[in-house]
Amino acid sequence: MLTTYLDVAVEAALAAGRLQRSRFASSFTVDLKGAKDLVTELDTASEAVIVGCLLERFPGHGILAEEGRYPDGDGRHVWVIDPIDGTTNFAHGYPWFCSSIALERDGELAVGVIYNPMTDELFTATAGGGAFMNGRRLTVSQRAPLAGALLATGFPYDCATDPENNFDQFIRFQKAARGIRRAGAAALDLAYLAAGRLDGFWEVKLKPWDVAAGTLLVREAGGIVTSFDGAPYAIRTHRILASNGCLHSEMIAMLAQKGSP
Repeated sequence: MLTTYLDVAVEAALAAGRLQRSRFASSFTVDLKGAKDLVTELDTASEAVIVGCLLERFPGHGILAEEGRYPDGDGRHVWVIDPIDGTTNFAHGYPWFCSSIALERDGELAVGVIYNPMTDELFTATAGGGAFMNGRRLTVSQRAPLAGALLATGFPYDCATDPENNFDQFIRFQKAARGIRRAGAAALDLAYLAAGRLDGFWEVKLKPWDVAAGTLLVREAGGIVTSFDGAPYAIRTHRILASNGCLHSEMIAMLAQKGSP
């Protein structure tokens, strides 16, 4: 049954990707949801494409999506959707964004799909079925220790006003690791971790739609996803730490440090 869900999610992601690619770097409406939090007409249009595709096939399912509010559905199946993760990039013509679609079944992640239309890379995962990119099985890297690792992170929209802004952690990791990338789409960061292109990822204040599909991808590729302290992670948890497993204890120790970096 997961194959059926996956096939429909892939269909939805590809359809949204075609729309995004056709309008990329063109003229479209951009609005503000917050001081720095953008939404474009392509976010809402992409979400409509994805939700329409999913509900046409699974009309009793619930939807948790970034831009709209939808019925709760049957209570067992919830699709978690970010129509464009990396909206700021998209709005500025920076080609690093994706659609992220995940299915929670009975509270557990069952299906994950992330599609980058600019590179035509389709990341997929099913619970117990592995993670793949364009049909090729993915495994996380084996890089360790932290000094040889490439990490990724991001910053919350309110980083200028809230002291929980990830700045101190960024400085500590920048000093300790080989490098850090801050590209602006958490879903793609997690997909790249699953693909072995990144070795670790951490961030604060992400939403369920930012991390749902990517969390399943990392787990199915052999990585570990927890909270900052190593506790079990759920997609509604405030802090996410993901790694290839080899770095996890070292990253937990870094995140526990206090004081000036």
